[in-house]
Amino acid sequence: MSGPLTGVRVIDLTINVLGPYATQILGDMGADVIKVETPSGDHNRHNGPFRNEGMSALFMSNNRNKRSIVLNLKAANDLETLMQLVETADVFIHSMRATAAERLGISYAAVSARNPRIIYGFGCGYRQDGPKANLPAYDDVIQGESGLVGIVRSVTGEARYVPTIVVDKLAGTVLASAVGMALYHREKTGQGQELYVPMLETTVSFLMSEHLWEGVHQRQDPILGYPRLFNSRPLQTADGHIALCAISDLQWQTVFDALHLNDLKQDVRFATMKQRASNFPELYRILGSIVIQHPTQHWRQVFDQADLPNAQINSLADAYRDPYLRESGFWVDYNHPTEGACVTPAVVPHFAVSPGSLRQPPPRLGEHTAEVLAELTGEPPRKTP
Repeated sequence: MSGPLTGVRVIDLTINVLGPYATQILGDMGADVIKVETPSGDHNRHNGPFRNEGMSALFMSNNRNKRSIVLNLKAANDLETLMQLVETADVFIHSMRATAAERLGISYAAVSARNPRIIYGFGCGYRQDGPKANLPAYDDVIQGESGLVGIVRSVTGEARYVPTIVVDKLAGTVLASAVGMALYHREKTGQGQELYVPMLETTVSFLMSEHLWEGVHQRQDPILGYPRLFNSRPLQTADGHIALCAISDLQWQTVFDALHLNDLKQDVRFATMKQRASNFPELYRILGSIVIQHPTQHWRQVFDQADLPNAQINSLADAYRDPYLRESGFWVDYNHPTEGACVTPAVVPHFAVSPGSLRQPPPRLGEHTAEVLAELTGEPPRKTP
């Protein structure tokens, strides 16, 4: 069986995380992703631990299911080679500013002139029709500007970035999704098109899904932020912490039953969603005073029996070793031709008929240059000495 994007060719000029994360998703779904790199390669080839220079952990985690070729786009011959590849492709993706793409001769106008059916996509910091269109932006910058750091500060009292590259990965996921939609549109109409995903607007939209709150109704000086999320926290047990999540009135009644807090079932402060929203600090104080009396596994059994969503609090190392994730096949061990024994997450989306797959390990810089260029000429690739 083949993935849903089998037969789709993607020309990938992305670096760092946003773009490579997007194109890896497309590759996982069966697309032939040709990663076009400069002679020095993607910056992330050198970011993180490695066995061999140029094959760092961060690069390998975002570049499987791709073939790497090296082209110097400032050289006319190599730019023409890229355009010949464009003529064979369905999708063209980069992660540079539009002005930089234009200077290199790979704007949408230039690329679509060689292939009008091309889906041309890119990630950028800001909307391209506004005053910030050409400003540089990275994950940390957008975390700050979007309000994400402000959310953390309001809870912890300290301005800190969320310790994951959340903006890049979110925008990358949206970019991959948008490409799929554009391909569907092309199948119906025959039309190629340009699309882009701005990091700031994508992140603000993501956060405001729940945090717009009173702002939805344009109240004067509205309260923004979903109150439960500013007050809920893991509950400390006798030997660690547990995550317990109750959303509906019925679930909260079940929590009170499970903890033998019968008085709270009749307490007007906690009877409805609206009343709880005004009293979450006190509610969590009461819960915490009970949960701390027994170990995590005791409460896991209690909450499981009550059919309440719960989990122990894991470290990254705990998740890496988690028996469920190992037994379910989430962690995939593989042997890289040059890097040896490695591990990668499995392809997560499940398709009953056309599942994605792990077909190609992360490529060495320029590993497939001869192979891909031979496909253009129809000649067998020359073996390098």
